[in-house]
This record gives sequence, C-alpha cells and structure tokens, in this order.
Amino acid sequence: MATTEDEASAFRALADPTRRQILEDLRGGELAAGEIAARFAISAPSISRHLGVLKGAGLVTERRDGNRILYSLAEDRLATSIGRFLSSVCPEQIVLRHTKWRSPTQEEGGTS
Repeated sequence: MATTEDEASAFRALADPTRRQILEDLRGGELAAGEIAARFAISAPSISRHLGVLKGAGLVTERRDGNRILYSLAEDRLATSIGRFLSSVCPEQIVLRHTKWRSPTQEEGGTS
C-alpha cells in the first residue's frame, strides 16, 4: 500500500507540464530517452532530470536495451495514486467513472 509520501511524490511529479506531456507521450508505448528528448525544445539533461523525477515517483519504469534506456508508463501506479486521492475527496467519482465509460450498447440496454 502506498504511503502518504509516495502519493505526494506522484502529485509533485504531475505538477510539471513537461512531465505530464512525457506521460502522455508514453501512453502509446515504450520510448527511448532520446526519442522523448527529441519531442521537446529543452536540453537532453533537462529531460533526463524530468525522467528521473517520474521514475522516482514510480510513474515510469525503465529498462536498458544495449546502450539505450527505454521508458514505459507505470499505469497502475498512476491510476492508484490519483484514484485513491479522488476516492477520498470525491467518493462519487467511482459511480461517475462507471457511468461515463459505458459503451453505447450498454447505455441502450444491450450487452457488450
């Protein structure tokens, strides 16, 4: 179970727009550090620092492939951190999430 400090580090990591954009970019799958850096108009060392913050917060994972470092989104960690917070301040979000994510056939009374 995540501690309060673990959750705080996740929210600190999410506070920066560059880090949020990195997470969005990783939504499509694993990317090399150089591929991530090429998407931004800031230096590669700055991107490395952002990746370090995301990794430290547990929001991304990394693996080596030869001389490349590949990053992936840690979806479960992100969902758990945000979900736990939303559940504590907005308990009805669980009902809203299920309502908004239903497919059109479910809403019409059909089965999916």
